[in-house]
Amino acid sequence: MDTKNYEQKYNDYKKESKEQANVVTNMDNNGKDVIKAVKKNDDGDIIAFRMESGRDLDYVTALNEAKEGKIAHIDVFHKYGRDIIRSEPDGIKENNLDNLPTF
Repeated sequence: MDTKNYEQKYNDYKKESKEQANVVTNMDNNGKDVIKAVKKNDDGDIIAFRMESGRDLDYVTALNEAKEGKIAHIDVFHKYGRDIIRSEPDGIKENNLDNLPTF
């Protein structure tokens, strides 16, 4: 193997390591993703979520992931005849879903 191949392999390794580090730092310490912003419709209802990992999830996908325990600091409860996503009650209004930044 010539020097170019060694350098290319090392550069690929560094790039992959950096990408993996970005994913890990965007996850909660339990390996769960975290909601950082919400999208609302004209009525003010939350219809989508932007995650710290960079993913955008529609409401149903986020609901399913929350039920599977893949999203940190979220509760799912049944109200109005359907399942609802809400932030864990912790007494901090700033991290309530309605108070998160919009996208």
